[in-house]
Amino acid sequence: MASPPHRYLRLLLLLLPLVLLAAAPAGADDLVAELQSLRARSPSGVIHLTDTSVTRFLSAPAPRSYSVLVFFDASALHSKPDLHLPQLRSEFALLAASFNARNPGSGDLFFADIEFAESQHSFHQFGVNSLPHVRLIRSDHSTLAGSEQMDQSHFARLADSMAEFVESRTGLEVGPIIRPPLLSRNQIILLVILFLCSIPFAIKRIIEGETLLHDRRVWMAGALFVYFFSVSGGMYGIIRHTPMFLTDRSDPDKLVFFYQGSGMQLGAEGFAVGFLYTLVGLMIAGVTHLLVKVESLQTQRFAMMAVIAIGWWAVRKVIYLDNWKTGYSIHTFWPSSWR
Repeated sequence: MASPPHRYLRLLLLLLPLVLLAAAPAGADDLVAELQSLRARSPSGVIHLTDTSVTRFLSAPAPRSYSVLVFFDASALHSKPDLHLPQLRSEFALLAASFNARNPGSGDLFFADIEFAESQHSFHQFGVNSLPHVRLIRSDHSTLAGSEQMDQSHFARLADSMAEFVESRTGLEVGPIIRPPLLSRNQIILLVILFLCSIPFAIKRIIEGETLLHDRRVWMAGALFVYFFSVSGGMYGIIRHTPMFLTDRSDPDKLVFFYQGSGMQLGAEGFAVGFLYTLVGLMIAGVTHLLVKVESLQTQRFAMMAVIAIGWWAVRKVIYLDNWKTGYSIHTFWPSSWR
């Protein structure tokens, strides 16, 4: 019969493997299950990481069984219009929701964000010194600094271009970006009811010829708007999401409305040039349609001199701005017979 000390020793030997197993770090399956649980609790499917969770999930030895796409955010910079951080964060959430809808329960790729105010150490580990910034930590990345940064060009078309980056780097299919409808079901029902109620009144106004479509002033205002919108680069600003102005880096209290360089155009400078174009167009229209009806020859001459002076000033401003922005100069060429 074994003595009590030998019995205790045998019991310790039996319990030792269980103790070592409990003290061992979490396995790959445990980390994936935990990430899936965190993703399920997030309304957008984006996991919020801190310094502690970055060490736990992203500093695990490579190769891992999962990859993580991280969006670096800073709430203090959301007021900077040139960074577009709130919009990019919203598009990142749409990207995550679209991927999760296409790949339900997937453990291959997770989407996460890190806030600068509470995770400055993680920003330092990744080497992030400017925003916007997105990084892909693939399963074979052994260091955080060695992860792949998303190029700025992949922010151009927001979630759609981000999806192209994910698909090209991971081989996973994101699918079409699922965007929420502009109007809710109740709003659509209300609009339909209002439209049906307005049909009798609209028919009455059409028969009497008293609608806005019968007013020449509306058509003139619409034509001016289309002309101004075209020459001011309004569509370019909508497509490129260009800001109206920027904050001067050397003086945060100063605003920059004109950007020198052909690679970018601000909304304010486009509207300024569009105003000059529209001004010249309106003066030419006034001369050809209104001034010719004036009987006083002196008034016609005075008006023509004013139109010529203002037109010369407007064209000179456009040429000056174009030369200042792009370096392109206007050259005059005389007919060879005049030389």
